[in-house]
Amino acid sequence: MAIDNHTVKRIAFLSRLKVEDAKIESTKEEFNKILAWIEELNEIDTENVEPLIAVNDTTLRVREDVVSDGNYKDDILKNAPSAEYDYFAVPKVVE
Repeated sequence: MAIDNHTVKRIAFLSRLKVEDAKIESTKEEFNKILAWIEELNEIDTENVEPLIAVNDTTLRVREDVVSDGNYKDDILKNAPSAEYDYFAVPKVVE
């Protein structure tokens, strides 16, 4: 499949890209190079290759969840106009 100038203009319009008229020819050549590369990739035999979820088969280390700073509950609640049960109390906004 080859891309022509009309298709370049249509792709530019649909993707909301501004392509100057002087650049349409070079953009067409780039699109055609990309499509040729994709065709090369399609020729590769991947019949016996398992799909990958991720390139690296590692898991992330889970760190201990430790509070490093805090315990200022009383100081913070002093700023609240209204507090109940150690939480900010706000007026009901949903009927």
